[in-house]
Amino acid sequence: MKYALGIAAVLLLLIVATVSAAGYNYVTPDKFKEWLATGKKTIIVDIQVPDEFAKRHFDGSLETNAYPVKSDEERKRLDAVLERINASKDDVVIVCPRGGGGAKNAYDYLKSKGVAEKRLFILEKGMDGWPYPEMCQAGR
Repeated sequence: MKYALGIAAVLLLLIVATVSAAGYNYVTPDKFKEWLATGKKTIIVDIQVPDEFAKRHFDGSLETNAYPVKSDEERKRLDAVLERINASKDDVVIVCPRGGGGAKNAYDYLKSKGVAEKRLFILEKGMDGWPYPEMCQAGR
């Protein structure tokens, strides 16, 4: 009986973890590297703070400095790129420091503004987890 309850508890935890991870589209660094290398059309929305953006960002990314996308002012910074996003059918990749809460906040906000969820992606592990520094720009 205890064994069955233990298995049930583990299964429940796995289901909860899967459901809580669901709801966001992620792109792995390897897949995003492929997109960049092949010239796949994407809109890169970088929400890093100015100092982090200056240290490292992707060529052509839209600097918003919206991190962590919690205040009205930070959300307005995303509003500045909405016209560009809506004028395109390209996928949107959200880049933040670690690919966590700030990116999810940006994703949720853009989705609430009518950007189709199938177009939205979060760069898994964010800029801190990007293993290909040669593909980034430094400085301005």
